[in-house]
Amino acid sequence: MVASCAGCILAQDLPDPALDIPRAYKATGPALPDAPPPLDWWRGFRSPELTDLMEEAQKVNLDIAAAVARFVQADAQARIAGAALLPTLSASGPGNLFQESYSRVSGSSLNGLSTGGRETVNFNTALSASYMLDFWGQYRDAAQAAEDTSVAKRFDRDVTALTTLTAVATAYFQVLASQDRIRTADRNIASATNILEAIKQRFKAGTGTDLDIAQQESVLANQRAAVPPLRQTLDQNINALALLVSRPPESLHVAGGSMDQIATPRITAGLPSELLTQRPDIRRQEALLASATANVGSARAQFFPSIQLTGGGGYQSSALSSLIQPHAAFFNLVASVNQPIFDGGAILGNFELSKAQQDEMLQDYRKAVVSAFSDVDNALVSIRETTEKLKLQRVVVSASRRAFQLSEAQLRAGTADIVTVLNTQLTLFQAEDGLWQAQLARLLAFVSLYQALGGGWEPRTEKPVNAL
Repeated sequence: MVASCAGCILAQDLPDPALDIPRAYKATGPALPDAPPPLDWWRGFRSPELTDLMEEAQKVNLDIAAAVARFVQADAQARIAGAALLPTLSASGPGNLFQESYSRVSGSSLNGLSTGGRETVNFNTALSASYMLDFWGQYRDAAQAAEDTSVAKRFDRDVTALTTLTAVATAYFQVLASQDRIRTADRNIASATNILEAIKQRFKAGTGTDLDIAQQESVLANQRAAVPPLRQTLDQNINALALLVSRPPESLHVAGGSMDQIATPRITAGLPSELLTQRPDIRRQEALLASATANVGSARAQFFPSIQLTGGGGYQSSALSSLIQPHAAFFNLVASVNQPIFDGGAILGNFELSKAQQDEMLQDYRKAVVSAFSDVDNALVSIRETTEKLKLQRVVVSASRRAFQLSEAQLRAGTADIVTVLNTQLTLFQAEDGLWQAQLARLLAFVSLYQALGGGWEPRTEKPVNAL
């Protein structure tokens, strides 16, 4: 099945990408709800603070602003390229429509008689026009190439916006994960401290050893040492959020909270063919391919002769009062043909360069489509596997917590082996930290799916039942 879809830039006169579009994604499960991502897809996580950050980033992010400036530049370049399709018109007078010219003849002496000099003033006004006949479509194709480049810059802005929004979501979830892990580490430090006090009590009662105390002190020290890197990660991600919303870190306060407060959005990937109209990077490559194709047409037209029409007309008189009179009028019209004969291969080289650039854009377009399908499948697999991992990790935490509670009770009763206590608490500490990491991985998998789908989709318009 060849890549073709409503709304795409690719047309019949463009190179055939020869892509097979699958009917469904490999990782798509059966009976999924039909819920394509809305335009404000981040609201599916139901976090007011995340929503505020997303909306602020769309307004003030500097990368998005720079991307907007680039497509404004591309619009100006398109207008410049399109100007060649229109005639040029200019007036002869410098600064105004009328021009005065002065001439003076010096006096002379003849047979001893002196003749006086003479000064003449001429008034004239004229308009001149020039137009290049675009028989072969050289300027039309050049203008079309510039317009397609402008379209590509608009999709480039959409790519930048999507990248920015996914970066905001990723950084925010990293903040929540760091806060959850720090709170868990603090609880684990408190638990390890209580165990250490119990071991010291056993040592005072003569049932413990210095080795038992040293081993537990090592566990406690390791738990404390794990906190600074988590705080560093927390600060770094808050600073990343500040950059994304174009603020100095000192002026941004992120309350955060817990990943337990984040909702899980319901989303399906839709059909692979729909992806071609949703991914801004694919649309950008389509526009670049169209631009390169138009450049090939413009380069091909350079092999043919160019025809230019020039003309001028106006009035000229020695008296301003009689300037605009029929007898003072003049005009001229000239047509010129310029046929390239020998240029050292410059035109041929330019044509071959344009063809090679078109082929490059075609391969880039094909790669963008194939990469998009892979991105969606990878995101779907990631959601499925991280969901299963999270479920299993909760079982690990529950069993580890029960084992630790039993070993702690036996320790206080004086019947537990210290090695068993050490092992159970280390297992619990690692399981709890792993639970938060699994929860973060699942949230980031949803963010990856939104990014792979091209962000939010326009609402689908349902056709009436009786529509033809």
